[in-house]
Amino acid sequence: EKTMSRIFALTLAAAAIALAGCEATQPKIGSDSAKTAATGSAGGAAAQNVNSKLGRCDRPAGTIALVEDTSLDWYRAYMDKYRLGSTSPVLRLLIQQSNCFIVVERGRAMANMQQERALQNSGEMRQNSNFGKGQMVAADYSLTPEVLMSARGTSGLGAALGGFGGRLGVLGAVAGGIQTNEAAVMLTLVDNRSGVQVAAAEGSSSNTDFNLGAVLVGSSGFGGAGGYTNTPQGKVVTAAFTDAYNNIINAVRNYSPQSMGDRGM
Repeated sequence: EKTMSRIFALTLAAAAIALAGCEATQPKIGSDSAKTAATGSAGGAAAQNVNSKLGRCDRPAGTIALVEDTSLDWYRAYMDKYRLGSTSPVLRLLIQQSNCFIVVERGRAMANMQQERALQNSGEMRQNSNFGKGQMVAADYSLTPEVLMSARGTSGLGAALGGFGGRLGVLGAVAGGIQTNEAAVMLTLVDNRSGVQVAAAEGSSSNTDFNLGAVLVGSSGFGGAGGYTNTPQGKVVTAAFTDAYNNIINAVRNYSPQSMGDRGM
C-alpha cells in the first residue's frame, strides 16, 4: 500500500512539474470545459447545439417576460458570494431553445426601446424609421427566478474519507480534496392578465471538485496543481435552472386550472 501511494504521489508531482514548464496556449474559440448546461444558441424557432436534456415544445404556449427582483436578499447574497451575475441571460437562452415560450424584453433593454421611441417622437430620426405605436408585443406570462441555496465545498465523500488521511496516505489526501458543489433554485410562472400563478417548479444540481493541490502538498512536498476539475459554482446554478425549467415545461403541459366551484376561478 505504501509503495503504491508513493508511486501515485510521484506521478502527480511529475505531472505538476511538467505542466509548470509549459508555455500558455493560444486562446481557443469555444471550449468544452467552459460550457454550462445552457449550451449553443437560438434564433427565432431555430436552435443549435442544444443540451439534449432540455425539454422542447412543438409550438410556444405564449409570450413571456423575465422578472428578476434584484432587491431581494437571495440576489444580494448570490452576487456578493459568487459574483455570478444576472440569471436572466441563461434563462432567456433556455426558453428560446425550448420553443415553449416567446421571450419579450422587459429588462434593462426596455429603457433603450423607450429611448428610440422618444427620439422618433422628437423628430430626430430619419423618415421611415418605422418606430410607432402599437408595435410592442404583450407578455402573456412572467417568469420569476430565485436561487434558494448555492453552496460550494459542502460535505460529501471528501468529508467522509478525509478523516482517514493519516492512515490512508495519498488516497486519504485525495479523499480530503473531494468537495461537492450544490444548488437549488425556484421558478414561478404567473399569468399577467389574471395575476394567477400558473406553475412553480424547483430545480437542483450538484457536482464534485477534485483538488490535487492538497494531494501534492500533503504527500510529497510539491504544490501548485490547483483544482483538477474545479467547476465554477455558476455551472451548478445553471444546471439547477435547467432542471427547474424542464419541470415548468412539464407542469404547463399537464396544466389543469384550479377551481373554487360555484365561487368562480
